[in-house]
Amino acid sequence: MSVQSLVSRKKKSFIGLPSPLGYVPGLGRGATGFTTRSDIGPARDADDISDDRHGPPIKKSKEDEKDEEEDLNDANYDEFTGYGGSLCSKDPYDKDDEEADMVYEAVDKRMDEKRKERREKKLQEQIEKYRQERPKIQQQFSDLKRDLADVSMDEWLNIPEVGDARNRKQRNPRSEKFTPVPDSVLGRAAAQASTSSVLSEREQKYGGLTTPYGTITPGLSTPGGATPGDIDMKKIGQARNTLMDIKLTQVSDSVSGQTVVDPKGYLTDLQSMLPSHGGDINDVKKARLLLKSVRETNPKHPPAWIASARLEEVTGKIQAARNLIMKGCEECPKSEDVWLEGARLMPGDQAKAVVAQAVRQLPQSVRIWSKASELETELKAKKKVYRKALENIPNSVKLWKLAVELEEEEDARIMLSRAVECCPTSVELWLALARLENYSNARKVLNKARENIPTDRLIWISAAKLEEANNNIPMVEKIIERALNSLRANMVEVNREQWLKDAEDCEKAGSVFTCQAIVRAVIGVGVEEEDKKHTWMEDAEACAVHGANECARAIYAYALSIFPSKKSIWLRAAYFEKNYGTRDSLEALLQRAVAHCPKAEVLWLMGAKSKWLAGDVPAARSILALAFQSNPNSEEIWLAAVKLESENNEFERARRLLQRARNSAPTARVFMKSVKLEWCMGEIDNAKTLLEDATKHYPDFPKLWMMRGQIEDQAGRTSDAREAYNQGLKKCPHSVPLWLLLSRLEERIGQLIKARSILEKARLKNPQTAELWLEAVRLENRAGMRNIAQNLMAKALQECPSSGTLWAEAIFMEPRPQRKTKSVDALRRCEHDANVLLAASKMFWAERKIVKAREWFNRTVKIDPDNGDAWANFYKFEMMHGDEESQSQVCKRCLGSEPRHGENWCAVSKNIENWRLKTDEILPLVAESLAIPT
Repeated sequence: MSVQSLVSRKKKSFIGLPSPLGYVPGLGRGATGFTTRSDIGPARDADDISDDRHGPPIKKSKEDEKDEEEDLNDANYDEFTGYGGSLCSKDPYDKDDEEADMVYEAVDKRMDEKRKERREKKLQEQIEKYRQERPKIQQQFSDLKRDLADVSMDEWLNIPEVGDARNRKQRNPRSEKFTPVPDSVLGRAAAQASTSSVLSEREQKYGGLTTPYGTITPGLSTPGGATPGDIDMKKIGQARNTLMDIKLTQVSDSVSGQTVVDPKGYLTDLQSMLPSHGGDINDVKKARLLLKSVRETNPKHPPAWIASARLEEVTGKIQAARNLIMKGCEECPKSEDVWLEGARLMPGDQAKAVVAQAVRQLPQSVRIWSKASELETELKAKKKVYRKALENIPNSVKLWKLAVELEEEEDARIMLSRAVECCPTSVELWLALARLENYSNARKVLNKARENIPTDRLIWISAAKLEEANNNIPMVEKIIERALNSLRANMVEVNREQWLKDAEDCEKAGSVFTCQAIVRAVIGVGVEEEDKKHTWMEDAEACAVHGANECARAIYAYALSIFPSKKSIWLRAAYFEKNYGTRDSLEALLQRAVAHCPKAEVLWLMGAKSKWLAGDVPAARSILALAFQSNPNSEEIWLAAVKLESENNEFERARRLLQRARNSAPTARVFMKSVKLEWCMGEIDNAKTLLEDATKHYPDFPKLWMMRGQIEDQAGRTSDAREAYNQGLKKCPHSVPLWLLLSRLEERIGQLIKARSILEKARLKNPQTAELWLEAVRLENRAGMRNIAQNLMAKALQECPSSGTLWAEAIFMEPRPQRKTKSVDALRRCEHDANVLLAASKMFWAERKIVKAREWFNRTVKIDPDNGDAWANFYKFEMMHGDEESQSQVCKRCLGSEPRHGENWCAVSKNIENWRLKTDEILPLVAESLAIPT
């Protein structure tokens, strides 16, 4: 029987098969397993995840769950429904039930996803609201952290240290005192610590050391016993003093005995002796070794010698650097970099010798000849070097330029004549020669230059400038046209931007006609037909920004020649002349403008105003008369004529003009101006009559109702004024000024509750109106109800979060410590709002930060020059903290801006008593009425 058959016979049938369900090995023979601490592991919490080797708990059968879930208590029984619980709990749980549960779960999940976005948004809003109500300490100090960016180093170093709460002994402990130990103590200690093999006479006599008790201790050395190996500290101290004496003697004068050390330059000399290299000495050694390897491997490599010399120079070994670079010059005689480095490292005369050797080796090197000239101190020697250099390198433009700079005018012209022969392609040399020649010779020089260099535009431009300088103006245009044709013929691209830049340079050089000719020639190059107007306006504005007014004027003139009927171009040109030109140039332009655009009312009005400001009233009247012919029913021209007459005290003519305007061109504004003129003249009855007629024809024009109420209020008839305002609000419910006037009227007569109700009704009619909210807040503040005012301000900022007027009021409603935080929030919401900037300026003014306040006032009037309140506050600030020059500067800028808006400004300027005041008269009145911010 084979071994294989024996193995097959003894093999059990269950080997290799999976064990039956519930099988536990060894359980039949009583071999139960046991568990040790290593199997269980460390103690666990109740909610810890179990190990993988411990199986999950056995799932209970369905029957057990049913038995446990079914509750047959009397408390769970109902007469109608029976026992509580699920009706289907006794039924078997099959695949249909499982599928239904999955469907319901998917539906629930889908519904949850639909609500997820809204739920997350609501949660985010709640979090933001909570953070706003209860900000972190970090957020409360965020504005202070931002201010740290402006703290200078000196301010930071001057911050006082935090106080120390410890007591005096703890704060000021006694410093440890270290007293040098005398050499005798050190010597005695050394003797006690050492052993001696020699017996003293006492020891030889008594046989040991005598103890304090009279006994003898054998074998020990006495404390004072000296040994041959002892260190004599006294001698060491004497040697040290002797060495110091020798060093001091070396630096003293052997004749007079006085020191020759310069006390002022001593530290400087010590510093110069130290190596200036701040790196590690090991790195220097490594670099020196590497560079030595490079030099030995390739001695003909110039950078290796230069680097080695500079390394030694950096480490303070200047002589070693010189030796290395000279050896490099020997190894690399054809390298100009090595020679130049050697000339740099060598002192005076030796540097000249090095350059002389370099010139012999490299006679064609421009850099070496330039270095040779730099080393010379006398002008004659420099000229000699350059002439010698030009003999060797006659075609070097750099050498010719350097040589010409040293010569006088006559010699320079001779040298340039030779230079252009040697370097005929150098534009700079040709132009320099032309500048030194007279008119006829300069023309010849430029003609030769054009023959030699037909592709350069600067020669043509110089020729045009030459003709203009000699009053040959007609030739300027021809030269520029020939230049463009010649350059195109020579396949040179005409770069429009580059030519315009050349035109600006010509204007700065005083060549105005050349500048204008260039603009006319190249302004249309490469511009599409539909883009011409837009592109040319941008070019004109860019030139004005660069200060090239003549270029901008030429661009406007060319654009108007192409588009003579474009009102927008005429307007831009007129504004340009108003800002940068003269009155005559403006009037000449406006005359041409109204000839091409007679229907443009604004052009007529600008011309009339220019004449009026110049004091020429008859000319202004004639311009308006011509404007009437072109625009017979123009409201603007009628009103301008009325203003012209009223400003010149011609009130009867103004009345007649207004009467004619009401007959020929009746508009609400014409009626309003008529009423205002009668009111200003004191003719109240005529004003009322006109108002009755006007409100019948134009009941929806709110200013008529305002004037009617103000006239009645001025006369003391409060009930009639209230009636006028109420009638106006019925016709114009969305007029905010009407609501404000009615509210202030009720407040003034003591009807505070009625004023509140009027403002609330106005807010309902006109939601999200910042002016109404602001008036409501101020009403409560004037009544002393600060808490109500704070609540109203919070609501107002919620409804109008981007209103600058509300934020400006909110800043000054806060206590002074919180104003800066509020201003930061306001600037974040309304970064470029003039009211917020004005509030910030006043805040700095209140804190006496004069420089910062002035800076913010400037920013405010720059952003909104039409805001009269900003100008008035700025003027008052300068009256208190500035000088006369700054005050006059603010007043001058205000006159140029002619502000028309602003709450306090309008309160003064629209007062009927101030109807004839100019801007320079209104400004001090408004400034005087303002309160100093606190």
